[in-house]
Amino acid sequence: MDLKQLKYDEKGLIPAVVQDFYTKEVLTVAYMNEESLDITIREGKTCFWSRSRQELWRKGETSGNYQRVVSIKADCDGDALVVEVIKDGPACHTGAESCFFNSIFEDETVARFSLEALYELLVGRNEERPANSYTTYLFEKGKEKILKKVGEECTEVIIGAMKNSREETIYEISDLCYHVLVLMVAEGITIDDIRTELASRHVIDHKVKQETMK
Repeated sequence: MDLKQLKYDEKGLIPAVVQDFYTKEVLTVAYMNEESLDITIREGKTCFWSRSRQELWRKGETSGNYQRVVSIKADCDGDALVVEVIKDGPACHTGAESCFFNSIFEDETVARFSLEALYELLVGRNEERPANSYTTYLFEKGKEKILKKVGEECTEVIIGAMKNSREETIYEISDLCYHVLVLMVAEGITIDDIRTELASRHVIDHKVKQETMK
């Protein structure tokens, strides 16, 4: 779509829904004018128009929580935008990852799961250390115990796969993922850290010997 086809309101603004590129979670809804959209495209980081302050503001300019733009799409009418970003930190000024954290209604019959939610749960377990919790037990035993469990689960995955048991392999991979997440929390490694590392790698079409990291 040509930028000239976008439809701004009577104040020269267009709503922009900012979405996490990886998780697809809606982070915030802000407004852009022609200038802020131009800056966003040129700089590759989100820039909005503040309706309250009546001025341009670059997300992360004071907090350091920049949002690197991956794509910008307009809806069918050209009067709203979806901006996919890779965020350098929390999107909300409160410190929350997303501005949308006040639940009004949720269908409890619909199962919701994500690695991010599990990671946050494990962070809570590490901070609170509730009694009679296996996760608490792992954190209290420390890195040596956690590493031992990661090693054991790696072996179980191999055994399940060698047996050509899809069900058992899925079960053991799930156990491995859980224990790796526990290790990550213990070491202060976030899911975004892993995403960034994976995103930095390039696919090659020939086999090369892995060199020792320095």
